[in-house]
Amino acid sequence: MKQTTCIALTLAALISACGKTDYAVDATGVFEAVEIVVSSEVSGKIMELGIREGDRINAGDYVGYIDSAQLYLKKLQVMAGLKAADVRKPDVRKQIAVLEQQIAIAQTEQRRMENLVVAKAGNQKQVDDIANNIKLLKKQVDAQYSTLHKTSGSVDAEAEGLQYQIMQLDDQLQKCRIVNPQEGIVLVKYAEPGEVTMPGKPLYKIADTDLLYLRAYIVAAQLSRLKQGQTVRVFAAFGKDDRREYPGVVSWISAKSEFTPKGIQTKDERANLVYAIKIAVKNDGYLKIGQYGETVFLIEN
Repeated sequence: MKQTTCIALTLAALISACGKTDYAVDATGVFEAVEIVVSSEVSGKIMELGIREGDRINAGDYVGYIDSAQLYLKKLQVMAGLKAADVRKPDVRKQIAVLEQQIAIAQTEQRRMENLVVAKAGNQKQVDDIANNIKLLKKQVDAQYSTLHKTSGSVDAEAEGLQYQIMQLDDQLQKCRIVNPQEGIVLVKYAEPGEVTMPGKPLYKIADTDLLYLRAYIVAAQLSRLKQGQTVRVFAAFGKDDRREYPGVVSWISAKSEFTPKGIQTKDERANLVYAIKIAVKNDGYLKIGQYGETVFLIEN
């Protein structure tokens, strides 16, 4: 969107250069920018905030951090709990191995006794006793499996909960780092190192001043002369008799009327209801936020 607007402004510059005829001012307003207030996401003491008002910083730049010692210690505590849970997890195979060995021995003895019975040298009752003992051992194995799997599942659930806690702490630790979200100029610095902050507390305000917007107001009669994407002439005041012309592109026209704001002048002073508009203007370094500006609508053939 920003690239498209810049292309439109370049075309508007060519149109503006070709037509130098003076027109009556159609609307006035002030220049503004898209401003972002960067706030703290965690509580704690600000250990570093290496920016000054007027600094230009890029998106993704690291500008400071908030004390994270307690969060890091909490993470170490949770990690220790995760290790303890892993130690408590039963080794099912090893704990079942003893009973399985007893079953194997009993089955060997059962076969030996069956052979003796066939040779009429053994007692059938002994064979039956061994078979009953094997059944009992198998039931004990099933019961042990059930108990151990429940214990293992409980430990796994506990470990999963601890893993989520670690992920939460990692997220909070990441938020302790103050990273600039947008390229621009630092307009206001609200906090200093050593102060205690909390979630939502503003740290600084930044704005992209490369593309400014002249916010002006027009009356209903002017709506037919203006549409979104239209090129216009913009004049910025730099003193009593000094003004500079810029090409502009209408980026927004309000769909809802409002009462004339205090201090805003329109072409028709008798109008009570006006429509807000925004005109994108590429900044050459001279335009400032809050500066007075005027616009003249170009006549389209």
